[in-house]
Amino acid sequence: MNIATSAPTRIDLAGGTIDIWPLYLFHPGAQTLNAAISLRASARLVTRSDDLIVIQSDDTSTTVEAARWQDLRTEKRLRLLSLLVHFFEGHGITLTTNSQSPAGAGIAGSSALNVAVCAALADWRRVHYEPEALLQIAMNIEAQAINVPTGLQDYRPALYGGIAALELEVDGVRRVPLDVDLKELQRRIVLCYTGEPRNSGTNNWEITKKHVDGDRHIFDCFERIRDTAAVMRDALVGGNWDSVGAAIADEWQNRKRLAPGVTTPAIDQLIARATGAGATAAKVCGAGGGGCLFCFGPPDRRTEIADALASGGASVLDYTFEQHGLVRG
Repeated sequence: MNIATSAPTRIDLAGGTIDIWPLYLFHPGAQTLNAAISLRASARLVTRSDDLIVIQSDDTSTTVEAARWQDLRTEKRLRLLSLLVHFFEGHGITLTTNSQSPAGAGIAGSSALNVAVCAALADWRRVHYEPEALLQIAMNIEAQAINVPTGLQDYRPALYGGIAALELEVDGVRRVPLDVDLKELQRRIVLCYTGEPRNSGTNNWEITKKHVDGDRHIFDCFERIRDTAAVMRDALVGGNWDSVGAAIADEWQNRKRLAPGVTTPAIDQLIARATGAGATAAKVCGAGGGGCLFCFGPPDRRTEIADALASGGASVLDYTFEQHGLVRG
C-alpha cells in the first residue's frame, strides 16, 4: 500500500487566538478570518514487509523507529507524528513527511502536517472519518503533543482550502466560505519569514490564562480584535482594499497589546522597511514573537516591499492562495 496526502498552510488575516476554547465564549460574535496558501505539508505512507514502524521527517532530517506502536506514546522525538501513529495503532509502515513551511513560521505548518498524516493513517486503517471528525482527532492529538490548548481555526484551511470566516458561537463553530477576489488580494500581500521561529503554544497559553483569570486589559484587546475581524470581513467581501489595509493595521496594533513578546525589534525593523517601501499595513502570522510576517500595500509597490524585506534579512516566500484543501494521491 502506498498512500500520499497533502494539506495547505494558511495566512491568518484577523481574529487569531480568540479561537482558543473557551475565549470566544466571552466575546459574542467572535470570528477568525484565514486563507489557505500553496505552501503545503505532505505525507507518504508505505507498508513494509515487517512490523517495524519508521517515521521520517524529511524537512527536519529526523527519523524515529519503533518495534511496537505502544512505544510511541512516550516518544519525545517527532512528538506529534509519534502520537498520531500511536493513536492509529500503526505497524509495519514507513511514514515520510515533508513541510514547505519554515520551522516555527506561524502559518499553521504543524496543523497542515497533522491533517495530512491523519488522513493517510485513516486511509491505511481503512476507516472513514467525516471531515469534522478527522479535524477533532487532529486538534486533540496536537494538544497532547504541545501540552496546551490549541485553536480551532488552523485545521480548517488545511481541510477545506480557500478563504473563510470561522464563526465561533455557543451553539457551535461554523466555517463560512467568503467570496473574495483572491488574485487581487494576493497582488497586495507579500509574505516573508523573519528568520526567528516562534512557539505559539507558549504565547497563546499565557494570554489564555490571563484572560480566564479576569485580566481586563486582555479582555478589552480581544473585544477590539473581534470588532476588527468583522470590519475586515466586510471589506474583503466588498473588495474595499483600503479598508482591508486599515483593518490589518488595527489588528496588529490590538495584537501587540496582548503581550510584550508578540513583536520583536527585528519584526519592528522589517515592518519599518516595508512601510518605507510603500506598505500600508503589516502583521505577524500566528501568535507572534517571530515566524512569518505579511505586509499589505498597493499592487504597484509589491516588488519594492518584497525587496525591502529581503534587504532587511527576511526570506520572501513564493505562494499563491490555495482553493484546494486536503488532497489524497
